[in-house]
Amino acid sequence: MSVEHGFSLPIQVVEVEGITAWLVEDQSVPVVSVSWSWRGGAALDPVGQEGTAALAAALLTEGAGSLRAIDFADALRDQAISLNFSADRDSFEGGFRALTTALPEALRLARLAMLEPRLDADALERVRARSIANARRALETPRGQAVRAFWAAAFPGHSAGRPSGGTAESLAGLPVEALRAALGRQIHRGGLLVAASGAITADGLRAMLPALFGGLPAGAPPAVAPLPPFRAFGQQILPTVTPQSAVIFGQDGLASADPDWEAAQVMLRILAGGGFTSRLMQSVREQRGLAYGIGGGLDLLFRHGVIIGSVATENARVAETLAVTREEWARMAAEGPKEEELADAVAFLTGSMPLQFTDSRRVAGTLLTLRQNDRPTDWLSGRPARLRALTRERLAAVARRVLRPDALSVVVAGQPVGL
Repeated sequence: MSVEHGFSLPIQVVEVEGITAWLVEDQSVPVVSVSWSWRGGAALDPVGQEGTAALAAALLTEGAGSLRAIDFADALRDQAISLNFSADRDSFEGGFRALTTALPEALRLARLAMLEPRLDADALERVRARSIANARRALETPRGQAVRAFWAAAFPGHSAGRPSGGTAESLAGLPVEALRAALGRQIHRGGLLVAASGAITADGLRAMLPALFGGLPAGAPPAVAPLPPFRAFGQQILPTVTPQSAVIFGQDGLASADPDWEAAQVMLRILAGGGFTSRLMQSVREQRGLAYGIGGGLDLLFRHGVIIGSVATENARVAETLAVTREEWARMAAEGPKEEELADAVAFLTGSMPLQFTDSRRVAGTLLTLRQNDRPTDWLSGRPARLRALTRERLAAVARRVLRPDALSVVVAGQPVGL
């Protein structure tokens, strides 16, 4: 792949029986990866039953058809097949990776998991216990508490404001009927997005898709509630006995379809996401020693980006850290980046791009993300040229449009002094 002269990732579009898949063929290694998704996930969880989709997804590989959990795991392991399902805030995903010789078995087991999940009582209680432990663990740290409070305050009354993996309380009360209902809402032939990569031809994928998805119920998952506007909530403090405070800060961003999306990504890399070269890192750590690290960027959900960042520092230094953060936010909004900052950010983003495509699983995952965001097939190949065409003036205009230093929302978990 040549970055200097453009980026090439030849994507083939395969269609059969109403199913469309994107494919990047690579015969260098006898491995095939397939990823697929539907819109929905935690967004379809009923109020009070948060974590239903995530728990149901985790159970799909815990036995299906006549195979109990151990037998299903043995069947996967015997042919080195990796099969997984997951539910995020706005999607429900599945995928497998297998040697070409194991493709028939991978197809059989993936199809069986989607069509005939067992949801046995012993498997349910084992996976439920693990999920409850994870939910509790997420709140054991000040950062975990701050993250949950940030999203709850930013999107009150919407699924985006609730933990997608559920809470210990909601998970404990989920009956198996709720899990079956969640799978019934989610898994259909309609609304299916598919991506594949590896040692498979377009004809081979065309033959494989009906075998994998042909038996799924007709129709599509229910529409999810649209993401409401980000609620700027000011500053919240969660009193927590700890020598360091965890700080989560952020604001509204841009829709993924916005023409300024890539320019905003580059601007935010310069401001908050460029490691030691970012302005926040230079001001907060290098110049003042206020924290070990600070960073942020766009978090994409429901096809909309939310700007979110984090820092942890001594309780006595939280106020100064936030003051410096707001100053840098305001300086970028007022002045935009410098020419050398723009050049460095574009060089990094274009030069590191091939690292996203080092194996078939990563390629399939990237293709699926492109499809979820309605990107065209030439999006990646045109990205280096689009990035190089960005000017300092364009990024300055985007910074003025997007950044709201006075409306930065902050959650602090700890015992901050002076706030």
